[in-house]
Amino acid sequence: MRRGSGQAGDPPAVGQQSEPAISSPSAATWLVAWHGDLAAWLDQLGWLRTLSDRLTAVLGPVRERHQDNLVLELLHGGRWAGHPLHPALSDLPIGLWAGVMVLDATDRDPAPRRGLDAAGMLSAAGLLAAGATVLTGLNDWTVSDDQDRRVGLFHGLLNTAALGLQGASLGARMAGHRGPARALGAASLTVTAAAGYLGGHLVFTRGVMVSRVAWAVGPRRWTRALPEADLPDDSPIAVEAEGRQIMLYRHRGSLYAIDNICSHAGGLLSRGPVADLTVTCPLHGSRFSLADGCVRRGPASQPQPVLPTRIRNGWIEVRGSQPAPRRPASGRTQP
Repeated sequence: MRRGSGQAGDPPAVGQQSEPAISSPSAATWLVAWHGDLAAWLDQLGWLRTLSDRLTAVLGPVRERHQDNLVLELLHGGRWAGHPLHPALSDLPIGLWAGVMVLDATDRDPAPRRGLDAAGMLSAAGLLAAGATVLTGLNDWTVSDDQDRRVGLFHGLLNTAALGLQGASLGARMAGHRGPARALGAASLTVTAAAGYLGGHLVFTRGVMVSRVAWAVGPRRWTRALPEADLPDDSPIAVEAEGRQIMLYRHRGSLYAIDNICSHAGGLLSRGPVADLTVTCPLHGSRFSLADGCVRRGPASQPQPVLPTRIRNGWIEVRGSQPAPRRPASGRTQP
């Protein structure tokens, strides 16, 4: 086995010379590649990068100063909810404002009315729900990185614009101007849909806030990871066993092995500090117990896989959570 401390990237694909370049796709190719081009274009916007850097400079130190605050962890959803709250909360304003569109489309009363009608009530409820959605989204944004942070910022700006349009629609509705109110409401929902698409890109394409260790199960058999003499006490060491990155730690003669890739955003736990058998991710400060992998502090919401260890013939050996099935003498796998 060889040691490792970083994730290995896939080698770049080598295209055939006869195929068109990705930078100038044909019309057919554009239909299936435009979303990636859109994300790349957004990431190159100078003003967006500048704004992202300035907000990070302000909000980053605030988050680090208060990352032990229970309220901030609850806004993530964290270990108690098991996943982020923001995606679930975002369904509320979308659904409520869609209801406004349905009521407007089915309203046949031509007489102008002042005050809150049924559509206005849904619009106002959506504005209140959007406030909670904004808070959780901003909290999640502070623990994102690089392109994800910039695309996420544009997602937030679109939602802010949609919020303003919906507020203007509600004001026009209360004043009895139903025509402008309906137009502003339709514009708000359209912008919200565009923002929602970018949110889907972040989750399903980029894997933001998705567990990075959901499929980590190997190695299937006891595998040598490191000579015992190479693991000092109270010092984390990164190793690789059958392609899986693992952090080894020894304290007072007890061995601990935990998946080295942080479940929250893929940070390398071996580069973070360890205190009281708890490792802190160097990226966003999530803390995990070395004994059982449970989350001691967010923003991580999923526990960290731990691996069984043993010492054989001077080697530290590890095994994944699912051992390989035993084979009988006939060579067939037992049920």
